[in-house]
Amino acid sequence: MPHEDNIVGAFSVDHVIKLTGLSKSQLRYWDETGFFPPSYASENRKRPYSRVYSFRDVVGLRTLAILRKDYGIPLQHLRKVAAKLSRIRKDPWSEITLYVLGKEVQFREPDTRRVRSAIGGQYVNIPLRDVIHDVADEAKRLRSRAEDQLGKVEKHRYVAHNAWVLAGTRIPTKAIRRFHEAGYSGAQIIKEYPSLTRRDIKAALAHEGKLAKIA
Repeated sequence: MPHEDNIVGAFSVDHVIKLTGLSKSQLRYWDETGFFPPSYASENRKRPYSRVYSFRDVVGLRTLAILRKDYGIPLQHLRKVAAKLSRIRKDPWSEITLYVLGKEVQFREPDTRRVRSAIGGQYVNIPLRDVIHDVADEAKRLRSRAEDQLGKVEKHRYVAHNAWVLAGTRIPTKAIRRFHEAGYSGAQIIKEYPSLTRRDIKAALAHEGKLAKIA
């Protein structure tokens, strides 16, 4: 599996919906019934951003979405498969290569390397798509910044504690100001934050200058 630190550490519900095609109600139902809870979640699920998913979670959910939508596997069967495979791997939907025969999920036996049904005994050799790399590629695209976000600042209620940040990032403009005041050049700041451009640095410093005048 690609190293998760090279991709992203956590995904919001909205990100998961875009990457898996699952609906918000499906994610909520699977969490509430214990079928697929997120790796990071607060006890009060009614709070904003109370459900946060890991990269492995997204891979697993993408796999489940394929099994449900492309292969028409019943949810009840998937629950039984999860109960069986969780004895082999902690995160079976992202750690085990799966196969499909008819409406049943198959997997490769760790000891014999033969592919058999997770519930019965049939054998097949039709693999699912490479879900891990699909998710990795799309996660990178999801987190890439649009051209119209460069050189702009914004503020959202649940991003960086409502601080002003560079558009499309969680990087506070005050962090850029502090680096600048510490003697960092634009190139050195960009080295600290590779996703930024010189336009971003200029915009952050100009914004911080306006805030200082207001204060």
